[in-house]
Amino acid sequence: MPIPDDVTGDEIDKDVRQELLSLPKGLAEDVARNLVMVARLIDEEPEKAYGYSKVALRLASRVAAVREAAGFAAYANQKYSEALAEFRAARRMTGNTELWPVMADCERGLGRPEKALDMAGAPEVHKLDKAGQVEMRLVAAGARRDMGQLDAAIVTLQSPELASNSVQPWTARLRYAYADALLAADRVDEAREWFAKAVEADRDGSTDASDRLAEMDGVEFVDAMVEDDAEVAETPEAQDAEEDEDIDDVEEELDDEDDEDAEDEAVAAEPAVKKDSDDKDSADNA
Repeated sequence: MPIPDDVTGDEIDKDVRQELLSLPKGLAEDVARNLVMVARLIDEEPEKAYGYSKVALRLASRVAAVREAAGFAAYANQKYSEALAEFRAARRMTGNTELWPVMADCERGLGRPEKALDMAGAPEVHKLDKAGQVEMRLVAAGARRDMGQLDAAIVTLQSPELASNSVQPWTARLRYAYADALLAADRVDEAREWFAKAVEADRDGSTDASDRLAEMDGVEFVDAMVEDDAEVAETPEAQDAEEDEDIDDVEEELDDEDDEDAEDEAVAAEPAVKKDSDDKDSADNA
């Protein structure tokens, strides 16, 4: 797959670069450039990111960072079985538990929420950092909802991190999930309150909390381009132009009718002219 010339491979994380040192220099550069493309495209063009991940995987399948990148690319394309296999391979290579929450979410994607809940209660969760533990809580709440256990999902999300006024990278998503669960349980007033809190914490637009809040408040968004076109159509100038166009159409139709009438008269006159000519020729012969 083509890679832009401005992608050198030096853009990757230093830890990943360290892993690639086990490869020959040229090969390491090729793998690094493909990994950069995965990172660039995974959010906006996940299918292309998946393609680059497969190239990197073919070149260096024994590098944990490559297996992890392939896992996330597959996950972004909802290829949960493939993603889970790659995450497991990466975990075996490194021995760390950072991928535990996303592995559990793959189980959800495969229709196995009970397995995800089992993973949420496993000892590996205690080895996660705070961000990982919050992510695991989100996955567990999602599994509860998959099983139709709305009240349990709400309780699962109730935590010190949810109650804290401190804004962390996970705060907006946690508040959003809580608001969404409340809304699903028809606790509308509480849901609106937590969507508003999610908006306050969502500094990088990672959720659509503002849209959800506006929808609950009955705010309708209008396409500005469509509205402008409608306004132009209603102006006096536009109406006059439309009337002039109608007049031109009528005049053109009348001209066409006049042309047709003249053509009919000409056709009708042809036999008479021919008869007069025949009579004249007969008289001359006599």
